[in-house]
Amino acid sequence: MFSWLLPKQAETGAVAGKRQPETPVPNTQAAQWLQRLEWTVLKRLDGQLQGDYRSLFRGSGLVLADLREYQAHDDVRHIDWNVTARMQTPYVREHQEDREIAAWFVVDLSASVAFGSGPTSKRQLACDIVAVLSKLLSRHGNRVGLMLFTGQDHAHSVVPARCGRRHLLHMVHQMLQAGQAPGQAQALQTSALGSWLAQAQSVLRRRSAVFVVSDFISPAGWEKNLAQLARRHEVVAVRLRDPLEMAWPDTGMLLVQDAESGEQLLVDGNDAAFRQRFETQAQEREAALLSSLAQSGVDCLELNTDEALDQALLRFAQLRKRASQLSTGGRAAPLGRPEPAQTGGVHA
Repeated sequence: MFSWLLPKQAETGAVAGKRQPETPVPNTQAAQWLQRLEWTVLKRLDGQLQGDYRSLFRGSGLVLADLREYQAHDDVRHIDWNVTARMQTPYVREHQEDREIAAWFVVDLSASVAFGSGPTSKRQLACDIVAVLSKLLSRHGNRVGLMLFTGQDHAHSVVPARCGRRHLLHMVHQMLQAGQAPGQAQALQTSALGSWLAQAQSVLRRRSAVFVVSDFISPAGWEKNLAQLARRHEVVAVRLRDPLEMAWPDTGMLLVQDAESGEQLLVDGNDAAFRQRFETQAQEREAALLSSLAQSGVDCLELNTDEALDQALLRFAQLRKRASQLSTGGRAAPLGRPEPAQTGGVHA
């Protein structure tokens, strides 16, 4: 995507794929960031996302959720032999996930994520959602891990799944510091979402809840790897959006630059035909992306830079609960407003 020509911060030259040991945070930046989110987002969510309701994730547990055909990666201990004998095809049991789960965040911090038309950039939004979800999940002892990608072929850093406030501060610190090392030349940070998802699949051995946080502006071909990741794990696509990516404003002549390739282009924002073509292509790209996510079988949480984070999370949680009730034969509570139906999962 083209971004405004603004001074950019220097990027880090950390060794790709190196696991980051959990060390004491040297400054209070991460603590201040987390404290701000606790007051502005988490306080508003208190009592609205917690409670003794059925888990929205499926995995090992005691409550039967569904039966499905056996796949190559499934544990043979979960085969339902009675159903297998009747159907003449191996079937496995799926249960409601136990309360303690391992959640991983695959975070895209490439150059296109640094864009923002308002006070909040997609990069800041990515850090916010990871911190908020990590805090919510770790309240009950769930372990959270982090894989950061900044445009390299391999992960910029991998933080193993653990729990505790110290670990959460370490994750926030890693996100805030990624790509902000002073005194180094700016390097192009191109997205390679396909290879990043493949690496995540090789790192995550046990079934987990995986949140892929990205704007999904990447060369085609990542859809297959996302579908493969979703077969083994419970995957939620957290999509970062900015309103300016959908409609070009009336700006007059403007020099713009592609944040990842460095290509520059002079455009006339006063040209109504150009703005119409831009909006049409943006809508086509939007429809293609949603179709790809649906075909991959993952739920999509959309976050806009001009929208309150707590409202987006509440809407998504409501849709997840409704989908879970419908999948188990229950009666879903009506939503406050109609939502578009998606064939591949929940879309909010």
